Amino acid sequence: MNTAAMPVSGGHMTGSWFFWALLSAVFAALTAIFAKVGLVGVNSDYATLIRTAMILVVLGAFVAATGKWSDPTALSWRVWLFLGLSALATGVSWVCYFRALQIGDASQVAAVDKASVLLVAVFAVLLLGERPAPRDWLGIALVAAGVMVLAFRR
Repeated sequence: MNTAAMPVSGGHMTGSWFFWALLSAVFAALTAIFAKVGLVGVNSDYATLIRTAMILVVLGAFVAATGKWSDPTALSWRVWLFLGLSALATGVSWVCYFRALQIGDASQVAAVDKASVLLVAVFAVLLLGERPAPRDWLGIALVAAGVMVLAFRR
């Protein structure tokens, strides 16, 4: 792997957004595999609730162990609003994802779920004023093309 071409901040790989995004992808992939196996014999909505409760415990312990806890009442209403909207979107996404995993193949479900890459780019342009470069749009289009190939596979 050519690390020289990877975006690195401050000369340290762990300070790079790319490093953390790549780790996110690895754990997202494991999430799909573990969830597919864990959904056998359980309702997908109930499984999502159990998973969410476990995430809450793990993240609470992580925040406490790293000393990152602060007074939640000190946060602005805007932070609460947008984190709340993000939580609602995440919850609905997880319910839909787990239902799809229960019905379909993990490899197909996860790949179609990555259509979010295209949607994030579109929403970022429309709502955040971001301007992806042509090379970025090419990568996004390739992901979208892959989603379409999988969607029309059968």
